[in-house]
Amino acid sequence: MLPGQRLPVPMPREWHELLEGLAPVFARRSTFRLFTALACGMILADRSTVVAMAAAAGIGQEWRRACWFFAAAKWDLDALGLAVARLVVKYLLSDSDPIVAAFDGTFFRRWGRHVAEARWAYDGAAQGGKKIAFGNTWTVAALGVRLPFCPSPEALPELFRLWRGKGTASQVQLAARMLEILARAFPGREVHGTGDAAFHGESLAVEGTTWTTRLPASAVLRGPKPPPTGKRGRPRVKGDRIGTCKDAAGTLAWEDVTVHVYGSDKKAQVASCPALWHGSFKEAPGRLVLMREPGSKKPYDLGIFTLDTALSPAGAIERYSWRWPIEPSNAAGKQVLGVGDACNRTGKAVERTVPFGFLIQTLLITWYARSASDPADIERRRRECPWYLTKTTPSAAGMAARLRRDLHDARISASLPGQGQPGKIGDQDLTCDTIAA
Repeated sequence: MLPGQRLPVPMPREWHELLEGLAPVFARRSTFRLFTALACGMILADRSTVVAMAAAAGIGQEWRRACWFFAAAKWDLDALGLAVARLVVKYLLSDSDPIVAAFDGTFFRRWGRHVAEARWAYDGAAQGGKKIAFGNTWTVAALGVRLPFCPSPEALPELFRLWRGKGTASQVQLAARMLEILARAFPGREVHGTGDAAFHGESLAVEGTTWTTRLPASAVLRGPKPPPTGKRGRPRVKGDRIGTCKDAAGTLAWEDVTVHVYGSDKKAQVASCPALWHGSFKEAPGRLVLMREPGSKKPYDLGIFTLDTALSPAGAIERYSWRWPIEPSNAAGKQVLGVGDACNRTGKAVERTVPFGFLIQTLLITWYARSASDPADIERRRRECPWYLTKTTPSAAGMAARLRRDLHDARISASLPGQGQPGKIGDQDLTCDTIAA
């Protein structure tokens, strides 16, 4: 393919406009056209290997150039992620909405001694008792958004860091760097981060942002820093001992509230107090929030620590609930779009292929929410899959099927002008293999 040559990838107008918003990230127009081809190829392909994406996009004869795009082309992953994040903020958030980013680690199994940064590590998603596997460990930052057709928030991956093993920056430190990037990229907005109990540490106390996480049962908290006494000697930096969550649950006053979590209102009992988690966040002021379900026989069901001291207890619980959507988001990327299928081994290629797949997933959901959301998609899915008796929201698989169908419509219209019949192609997943046949 010569520089300046058009790639033969017809696509729907709305999808093309969304991808066109990312053109400034690429210094050369030919590299951007290759990006759009591979983005379409990932939606169309059965497996998301680089060669399969190129073949599905109709540029299979240029598979070497597709490999070059990941291994050697000049484009910056953070710049692309922030460009996608700006599209998400532009189309899916209002001007008054804060940015809530969920952080999580995810593991991709790999094979071969020469895969860059592959090592034996913990795989939390592994089936059975064997949780140690060989592969790459990623830290992912995803923006939380509310979509009109989903009752609970969705997580859209934007920024990524590859963990490079012991002796290098930890996943907590990698998350802190990504939180700083988001804060700089959106200086006029509130930026809130949230993660599970593994994500806590002094580095996450980033200026201009807040952090909310679940407390381990063994975490010991202290009261706020006391005022100066005027006496000689070193002033105290932490207050009296509060203790663990279990200790605090027996001393704090509980009240009944209604919290909005996971798309519905639930009644709960909460207790809270100002606190310092000196073992993790040093002198950064925070708040301890405990929750338990009505009638629970446990001292508490959930302990949360937040650096957002102005947040109400119910608000802290809702904020933490925005962490969960990143778990199904990671699973959908692997199972629906085949993120992690690529078999490349060199350093730059390994660092780019997984984030590329997750960013295409974010663009897919943004496209669907902006241009393609249709209740008929749910009815069609329930008709073809009658075991989904309570299905009321579109899945990532349904969104991909819709875009795949529209891409095929555009391809047919381009080859036979005036003969395209949008919507006539069914949800049977036509791929590059069936097209070739």
